Amino acid sequence: MQSPDAMRISFIKNGRLADFIAAVLIFLFVYTAINKLMDIDNFKVLISESPILSQNAGLLSWFIPAAELVASLLLFLPFSREYGFLFSSILMAIFTLYVAYMLLFTPNLPCSCGGVIKQMSWTQHFIFNIIFFFQSIIGWRINRNLNKDFIAINRLSRIPV
Repeated sequence: MQSPDAMRISFIKNGRLADFIAAVLIFLFVYTAINKLMDIDNFKVLISESPILSQNAGLLSWFIPAAELVASLLLFLPFSREYGFLFSSILMAIFTLYVAYMLLFTPNLPCSCGGVIKQMSWTQHFIFNIIFFFQSIIGWRINRNLNKDFIAINRLSRIPV
């Protein structure tokens, strides 16, 4: 039987943690995208009330859920997972900066997110986004380390073996 530390290291080295993080991010993005798309008119109205998003509300009301679905697809496919984690990190960074702006300058506006997340306060939403931002970074780092190719080279001939 393995020790708890060995099991934890095995969990990370085998990529199971990256798989778990990818699954959680996929669930988050698909859930919020579907909720936004199911009530796209309301989502567009809420975005149009935002002082920094109002000019592009029509475009953003379709672009944001589409970007979340693209991130989910990239995370789902093994050959594009590294890009999925990077794209997820970028999305979560943008969402986090937006929530930070709202906290600082316009805290009374309703949240334009979908589903249960809409029920969070701006502070709760900020913390939630930071957690998912760091999860996507951790997933990217683990996935990147798993995908590094190891090539052994014979020292005398400098030929890969």
